[in-house]
Amino acid sequence: MAKSAPPRSGQRRRMENFRKVRSEEAPGGEGAEGGGPGSGPFADLAPGAVHMRVKEGSKIRNLLAFATASMAQPATRAIVFSGCGRASTKTVTCAEILKRRLAGLHQVTRLRYRSVREVWQSLPPGPAPGHRPGEPAASLSVLKNVPGLAILLCKDALDPRQPGYQPPDAHPGPSSQPAAPTSKRGPGGAAAAEGSAKRLRPEPGTAEERPMA
Repeated sequence: MAKSAPPRSGQRRRMENFRKVRSEEAPGGEGAEGGGPGSGPFADLAPGAVHMRVKEGSKIRNLLAFATASMAQPATRAIVFSGCGRASTKTVTCAEILKRRLAGLHQVTRLRYRSVREVWQSLPPGPAPGHRPGEPAASLSVLKNVPGLAILLCKDALDPRQPGYQPPDAHPGPSSQPAAPTSKRGPGGAAAAEGSAKRLRPEPGTAEERPMA
């Protein structure tokens, strides 16, 4: 019986002659847990909610600076952090830091996926099979479903029965009262100071020596 070749070995060899040019989100390729493709993660948000799209190259300090300033306004009641793929870790980090900065935020987390289209172009030294000299470089388009998540933080109370709900943190934050000043003396500092005071105090029944004129 003849042995069959490993699957997709030819495709793997052909992809070595290509490089990824860009990645773009496919239109209508977003889905959420509990909703069909193309629907947003939180379709019932009030107008004015801030949506922060976290990417792999985003700076956390820049995202949090804008998010904190937006949530400080009374008119802004909710904010959504969303990211997919390698940006999912930054999405969780931004939400957790903002919850520590602003107490009393209700949270809902939704799992979802995004359809991302990757465009690959053939390398100049090794053109694709069948490519003739002088013709434009061959390109490939690959469609991927990338998992991700979306985190909603809201000042107003949310339905606790919905999946992914998390109530505000019940533990109080760090106290803002200043700490009592502590003495810099060591364990024997107080005893040494008391002994010095006793040596300076004159003994009973002794006259204090005065310098002669």
